[in-house]
Amino acid sequence: MNADNTAFRIFRESLERLGRDLPADDLSDDERVRRAKNTFLDKLDSHMAVDLETCIHCGMCAEACHYYEATEDEKYSPVYKFEPLRRFYRRELSPMRWLFRPFTKDVTADDLETWQELVYEGCTGCGRCDMMCPMGINISTLINVMREGIASAGLVPAELRALQIEQREKNTVFGVGAVELKELVEKIRQQGTEIRLDREQAEVLLLTTAAEVLLFPDALAASAKILNRVGADWTLLSKGFEAANVGLVSGDESTQKAATTRIAEQAKACGAATVILPESGHAYQAMRWEGANEVGEKLPFEVLAISEFIAREVSSGGLKLKTGANGSAVTYHDPCRLGRHGGVISEPRALLKELGLDFREADSNGRENYCCGGGCGEYVIKRSAPLRQKAFEIKKREFDETGADAVITSCANCRINLMIGAQNAGWQKPVESLVETVAARLAD
Repeated sequence: MNADNTAFRIFRESLERLGRDLPADDLSDDERVRRAKNTFLDKLDSHMAVDLETCIHCGMCAEACHYYEATEDEKYSPVYKFEPLRRFYRRELSPMRWLFRPFTKDVTADDLETWQELVYEGCTGCGRCDMMCPMGINISTLINVMREGIASAGLVPAELRALQIEQREKNTVFGVGAVELKELVEKIRQQGTEIRLDREQAEVLLLTTAAEVLLFPDALAASAKILNRVGADWTLLSKGFEAANVGLVSGDESTQKAATTRIAEQAKACGAATVILPESGHAYQAMRWEGANEVGEKLPFEVLAISEFIAREVSSGGLKLKTGANGSAVTYHDPCRLGRHGGVISEPRALLKELGLDFREADSNGRENYCCGGGCGEYVIKRSAPLRQKAFEIKKREFDETGADAVITSCANCRINLMIGAQNAGWQKPVESLVETVAARLAD
C-alpha cells in the first residue's frame, strides 16, 4: 500500500486542477490595502519592532535561503520579503515615524500583489535565515506577518485558498473525510493490523493526514502497529483525525484556529492525555507550538510527533527493534518545522542508529538543514514549480554526495515534494518514511 505510480500520478493531476475554477476575492484596491495594514498593526509587537530596528542589511540571510542559493536573484533575499511591512512600521509605528513618513513609500495594492509571489512562492517559512542572522532577528516571523497581511487582503494563491475553504467549510482536505478514512481503516484491518477507530475513551489520540490516506497508507498502518506493540490505549477518531492545518500555511488564522480547536475538542472528549501527530512538519508546529494560543488555553494533553513517541518508547525499553543494515545506506532529511522550528532532531537519528542502518549525514542537516522547497503549502502552487525544482537540485546534490541508497524523512509533505522533484529530474533514489522504516523492523 505504498504510494504507487498510479496513486501518485492521480494526485499530481489533482494538484494541476486545484483552485482552477475558484473565483478571486472581489475586493477593491483600497480595501485590500486597508485589510493588510490592519493585520500588520494587529500582529506587530515590541519584539518585531526590535527586529525591524535591528536589521543591518548585511545580506547573510540571503545565503541561508535555498531560493536565493538556487537562483542568485536578490529578490529572494529574506530581508526583502518583508519590505512593505518594514515600510509600514517606519511610517506608522517607529519612534522616528515623523521623520520617515515623508520619505518612505506607503504600502499599495501593487505592492501586495508583487509580494504575494515572494512570500508564498519564494518562501517556505523554513526559518534557516533566522539561524544565520548575526543579529538574531526572527526573519521568518516577519515574513509570516507579511503572508498574513496578504492573506487578509484576499490574495492567497488559488490552490491554497481552495484547500483552506475546503478544510474550514467541509472538514476535509484533498477530498479526504471520515468516509475515506474508514475505507482505508478497513483495508488495513484486512491486512492484519488492528486500527482502534472511534473509541469513546482512550489515553492516546493518534492523528493522520489526507496525504497519508491518499498516498502513504503504510505510514498510518505503521503507526498503528507500533502503538499496538507497546500496548498503548489509543484511538483514531473519524470526526477529528486531520492533523494538517491549511490555515497555518495559507496565513488565514481563522482557519488555523478552527482546525486546531477541532482536534483539541476531540482529544478532550475522549480523555486523551497524549496526542500523537503523524509525519507532518507544519502539523507539529500548528498543534505543539501554536495550539494553546489558538485554543486560548493551556492544552490539557501532551503533543508528540510520532518520531518523538517512538524514540521515547525505544529509550525506555518499551519497544524493541531488529538491527542490521542489510548492506544499505540511508540519509535523513530534516523537515524544517519539525527539526529547526520544533527541535525534533536527535530522535530520528537515534532511531536510525538503533536499527543499525548505515546512516550518512548530508552536508546540511539538523538545524541548518536546507528546506526541500515545498514547505508551507508551496508544493501545491503550480506557478512555483520551476523555483521548487531549482531548490530540489540543492537537496539532490547533497543526497547524492552521501552515497546513500535511500532518503528517509518524517514529513509527508517533504516526501511528496522530494518525490515530485525526483520524477521531474529522472532521479531514482527512493524517499521513504521514518515510521514505516521502524515498523518494518519490530523485534518479535
